[in-house]
Amino acid sequence: MKMIAKSIRTFIGSKNYTISRNFYLDLGFKEIITSENMSYFSMGEFGFYLQDAYVKDWIDNSMIFLEVDNLESHLKNMQDLKLTEKYENVRLSEIKYKEWGKEFFLHDPCGILWHFGNFNSEKV
Repeated sequence: MKMIAKSIRTFIGSKNYTISRNFYLDLGFKEIITSENMSYFSMGEFGFYLQDAYVKDWIDNSMIFLEVDNLESHLKNMQDLKLTEKYENVRLSEIKYKEWGKEFFLHDPCGILWHFGNFNSEKV
């Protein structure tokens, strides 16, 4: 039988679970608490599990790519949220233009690297 996927969800960790939860709520994600040490954060049909777990090598190698419409508007919104001032260790880049499209980067409070981007044409 051929597998038919309905969703894909990654698990990410946090150095300080409360701070990370607040950070993702500020970004506009909706939280569903699944247990004492894990929540599901969603935006529309897409989401991820945030765990109260910190493994440095895992965190340092965690990256998530979120494709969005109107990249410039999303960057402006994040700049207006002043996340880099509100949360220690949060970094937000400017838009980088590549041959495949464009993206900007956001590091969450524990260092997980988010890529927000648009593809020129066929998805990579």
